Amino acid sequence: MDSENDQGRPGLPRRTFLRIAGVSAAGAVVAACGPDSAPAPVASTAPAATTSAPPATRPPTGPPNWDDLRSQLTGGLLRPGGDGYATAKRGFNELFDSNNPVAVATASTVQDVQTCVRAAAGRVSLAARSGGHSYAGYSVPESGLVIDLAALNKIDVQGGKAVIGAGAKLKDVYAGLARAGRALPAGSCPTVGIAGLTLGGGIGVLARKYGLTCDHLSSAQVVAADGRMLTASASSEPDLFWALRGGGGGNFGIVTEFTFDTDPAPAELTVFSLRFPAGSAAGVLAAWQQWIAAMPPELWANLVLSGGSPVQCRVGGCYVGGTAGLTTLLNNLTTNAGARPAQRVVKSLDYLGAMNYFAGSSNRQSFVASSRMITTPVDAAKVVAVADGRPGMDLLIDGLGGAVAVPAKDATAFWHRDALASVQVYAPATAKNRANVTQAVGEAVAGLAAAGAGGGYVNYIDPALPDWKAAYYGDNAQRLQDVARKYDPQIVFRFGQGVVS
Repeated sequence: MDSENDQGRPGLPRRTFLRIAGVSAAGAVVAACGPDSAPAPVASTAPAATTSAPPATRPPTGPPNWDDLRSQLTGGLLRPGGDGYATAKRGFNELFDSNNPVAVATASTVQDVQTCVRAAAGRVSLAARSGGHSYAGYSVPESGLVIDLAALNKIDVQGGKAVIGAGAKLKDVYAGLARAGRALPAGSCPTVGIAGLTLGGGIGVLARKYGLTCDHLSSAQVVAADGRMLTASASSEPDLFWALRGGGGGNFGIVTEFTFDTDPAPAELTVFSLRFPAGSAAGVLAAWQQWIAAMPPELWANLVLSGGSPVQCRVGGCYVGGTAGLTTLLNNLTTNAGARPAQRVVKSLDYLGAMNYFAGSSNRQSFVASSRMITTPVDAAKVVAVADGRPGMDLLIDGLGGAVAVPAKDATAFWHRDALASVQVYAPATAKNRANVTQAVGEAVAGLAAAGAGGGYVNYIDPALPDWKAAYYGDNAQRLQDVARKYDPQIVFRFGQGVVS
C-alpha cells in the first residue's frame, strides 16, 4: 500500500505478503527517509489568507542568492560538495542517488518553508520532501531545491483530533496514536511520510473498515506559491481542500501540517497469511476477487503473485475482530480457491502490534514500480501470465471497497472509489539493469491492461504509465488543473507528472 505500499511496496525488503506505503508522488509534497528532529511550531499560528488567489507578479529571473537564503533559515542549507549534502539529498529509492539537487534546505520551522518558497519560486524547481518515497524520484530533483520537512514531525493527539506535521513518518504516527488509544487508516512502510501518503489518497490495511487516510483529513496548513500560509478545510479554501485529498503530492502548495479526525483504536486485530501451493495462483486469484467483494468491511486482504516459474501465490490481511469471526471468512476463500493453503498463520494483536506486523524494514531499496486498478474482476489466468517467468517481480493486489467506496467519485480528488483492488507492480533493480527492468515493468502494466485492469494509483507514480493523468485522476483531472492554476497561476510547483505539467 502506500508504501500505500502507497506508498507499501518500498520499505519491505523482507518478502512479506504486503508492501504498502505512501507513498507516493512527489514534487512539492511527497513522502524521504530522514531522522526526526525538533518538532515544528504549529503552522496554524501563521495568519490565514483573506483571499485565495495570489497577486499577479512578474516572474523572477536568475538563481536564488544561496548565501542570503542560508542566512535567513533556522535550519540548514546544503550545497553540492558541502558536508552532509551527499546524505541529505537521498530519497528512499537508491536508483536516484545519482540525482544532484542544486541545494537541500532542512526546514526546522514553517517560516523556513515560506522563506524557501519566496526566495526560490520561479527560479529553480521546488520539491518538498516528507518521506522521500516518490517512486519516480521526484523528491530528488536534478538541479532543483529540496525542502526537507523531516523536522516538522510533531504528533499531537487530543481527543478525536490528531495534528501531525508533514515530516512525520508512519512508524511514529502509529506509535503516537496508539499511546492515545486512537487509530488512523494509513500505509504500512514505516518510513513513508504522512504528507505524500495523504495527498495521494492513502491506501492501507484498515481502509475497507475506516476509509483512506485522506478521508480523515479535516484541515491542512499550506504554504502557497507566493509564500502565504493558507488553511484548507471544508469552510476555508474548499477547492484546495478538495484537491489535497487525492490530487497527489507536488501540486498546489506545500502542506506543513495536517489535522485528522481519528477513530478509537480497535481492541483486537487479527492478522493472517495463507501461502498456497505452486500451480494454484490462477484459481486462487479468481476466487479471491469474488471473495473480497463479498466480505464485510472489517476484513481487508491482499493477494501477492511472486514472479517465476511457477508463479507463487499468497494471501494476507487484517480483520477488525477476533479469530473466531475471521476463521469462517477464510474458510469461505479456501473452499472456493481450488487449493488448500500449504501454510496458514493467524494471530491476534493490538492496534500498534498489527501496524508493526505489516511494517517490514526501514532500509532503503532500489526498484522500479507502477500500478493498475481493478474495477471489475479481471481474467485471472492472464494476470498470472504477467508474472510468469519474471523472478523477482511482485504483483501486489490490495483489496478496496468497503468504506473506500462510500464517498462519491468526485467528493474528493481520489477518483478510484469504485475499485475492487489496486495492483502494484514492483521489481528490484540496479543502475546496471534498470533499463531492462523498466521495460519488464512496462510490459507487465500492459499485460494487466489486457487482462482488464486499467487506471493507476498516483502514490505509485510512474512516468511511463500510458495516459497517466487520466489513469490517476479520471474525470477529476480537469478540476485539479483548475485548482492548480487558481492557487499557483505561474505553476511554481511543477514537475514531470504534475496536474499541470
